[in-house]
Amino acid sequence: MPANNPTSVSATVGNRLRLSRGGGLVGLAKSLAMPLVLAAFATYLIVGIVTMRVPPNAAFPGPQFFPGIIAAGLYVFAIVLGIGAVRAIGGTPDAAEPDERAVGVDWRSFAWVVGSFLAFAFLLGILGWIIAAALLFTGIARGFGQRNVLFALFVGVTISSLTYIAFDMGLGLSLPSGILGWAF
Repeated sequence: MPANNPTSVSATVGNRLRLSRGGGLVGLAKSLAMPLVLAAFATYLIVGIVTMRVPPNAAFPGPQFFPGIIAAGLYVFAIVLGIGAVRAIGGTPDAAEPDERAVGVDWRSFAWVVGSFLAFAFLLGILGWIIAAALLFTGIARGFGQRNVLFALFVGVTISSLTYIAFDMGLGLSLPSGILGWAF
């Protein structure tokens, strides 16, 4: 991964990062944006869990169990990030740590990752799990600095195919087959 990509591991390992400099209400609002998004998504999950129709013969863990764990985890992350944001906005960088540096957002990488998720969401029903997940993996790998698209696509097809087989044969759950139109 190239070192000039701030989202790559090579740019961040061993360094303390200061992602924002803003102070006051604007800085606090920016710092609290992600915790608020996480809390909103967790609330959306909770509403879905509460309004879900569960058959009376559903056994434990049931269809509400794992989304509940995810919602709880999102709330925990939102709280931890919120506390960190409030604490960081009032503090100043420690002069005793010379390797702390500010980094910006690589918008091109960000666009690859977010665009890949959006494309996956829209194309899953049409292309099916194997193809859509392979494209998702490839796009995210590209966003994180992978230049060899064919290699990323090969790995993505392999992982999505194994996942499809595991869900279908191992768990008895169907993932969308899309244009392939077949199932095991």
